[in-house]
Amino acid sequence: MPIDPDKALAAPAGTAELAWTPKDVQLYHLGLGAGVPATDPRELAYVYEKDLKVLPSFAVVAGGALGFSLFSNPGLDIQLVNVLHGGQSITVHRPIPAAGQATATSRVTDVWDKGKAAVIRTESVIADADGPLWTNHSQIFVRGEGGFGGERGPSTVDTTPDREPDHVVEIETLEQLALIYRLSGDWNPLHADPAFAAMAGFDRPILHGLCSYGITCKAAVDTVLDGDVSRVTEYSTRFAGVFFPGETMRVKMWDDGAGRVDIVSSSAERDDAVVLANTVLTYQS
Repeated sequence: MPIDPDKALAAPAGTAELAWTPKDVQLYHLGLGAGVPATDPRELAYVYEKDLKVLPSFAVVAGGALGFSLFSNPGLDIQLVNVLHGGQSITVHRPIPAAGQATATSRVTDVWDKGKAAVIRTESVIADADGPLWTNHSQIFVRGEGGFGGERGPSTVDTTPDREPDHVVEIETLEQLALIYRLSGDWNPLHADPAFAAMAGFDRPILHGLCSYGITCKAAVDTVLDGDVSRVTEYSTRFAGVFFPGETMRVKMWDDGAGRVDIVSSSAERDDAVVLANTVLTYQS
């Protein structure tokens, strides 16, 4: 059986050494489309090494922290073509430095049976010599691997406020954006190879869900927090649909003024087809 929940959950936590430099941070931000206009000081702060700041969403790629190596764990025999990212959350314990070294301790925390698919939830705690920096939780959706009789897991609840958003930002993306973003460490050919994308049921390569995640994080930080990345404490999302490089991402934000922003991101060209849902950014008010 490709997925054995008991073996996957019983496997000991794995560790990996991570290291990143300002160049990694700059490349990640460029892969989100940062740096436009190139003379804007707010944009230069993301892509120029002088006073470089780090978006909290960088945590998902810092030093190779994507966590896909867990798929080689006991109990997980998964074909990459069947894998989609279902959800992601980050808890930021301290602002992420522009350069650092840390240890990631990762494990499988849940394996849920959705019938026609399985969902694998992983946790990675990243700590340096001074203690925890951030914690990543990922939910990986694996098509065709359900039906093993496990628990179904929690249901998703839509918490989007029933009113007009406080802010709406539209971000035009580059056609080659996925080709830039993948240089930060997510080499899944689904985002580059048309033939592989066709095998997965798409008419062309799609943008990484984590790239949409980062674009949305930047939009919220710039719009609600005036670019102050240090105020973010948590950031979570559910990947609800695909986004194609070259489309315009429409980001709607509801700010409660007390430390919480609810967000929905969609494709403006495809009648607001939802890309990220149940997205919440919490911040120090």
